[in-house]
Amino acid sequence: MKTNDDIEAYLLQMGRDYTTLQAGVWMIHDEYDDIEDIVVVNTPPVVTFRVKIMPVPAERREEFFATLLRLNASDMVAGAYGVEGDSVVITDTLQGENLDLNEFEASLDGITVAIAMHTQQLRAFASAPRAGESALSLAEERALEEFGARLDEETA
Repeated sequence: MKTNDDIEAYLLQMGRDYTTLQAGVWMIHDEYDDIEDIVVVNTPPVVTFRVKIMPVPAERREEFFATLLRLNASDMVAGAYGVEGDSVVITDTLQGENLDLNEFEASLDGITVAIAMHTQQLRAFASAPRAGESALSLAEERALEEFGARLDEETA
C-alpha cells in the first residue's frame, strides 16, 4: 500500500509543483495556463486523480454528453470524463498496492494530453465560446509535443 510519503516522493521525483492541502490530498499546480490544478487523493487502497475541465454547457447537452461518452471510449488513455454537479471533470483511479512512479506519471500525462486534445472540441458546445478558441493554445501545443517526445523516447 502506498503511503502519503510515497505519493509525495513521486511528485518530487517528477518535479511537479504542488501544495499539500491536507494529509493524503495534494493539488498539482499546472505548468500550462489552460489546465486547472489536478487534485490527487490517497485513500487506501486507491489513489484518485481529479481535474475540473469546464462547466456543463446549457445548450446541446445531449450532443455534448454523447461526445463525452465517445471520447471516453476512443481517446482516453487514462481515466474518464464525468459530471460532478455542474462541472465536467476527468477522474482516474489507480490501485495503491502496486503503484509505481511510471504508472503514477502515466496517469497524470494521460489526463494532461486528454485536456490538450479535447478542450477545443468540448468548449465549442458552450453557448458563448471564448475568444481565441479557434486553434490550439500554446499550452495545448506544448503538452502534445512533450507527450509525443516522451512516447518517442519510450518506443525508441
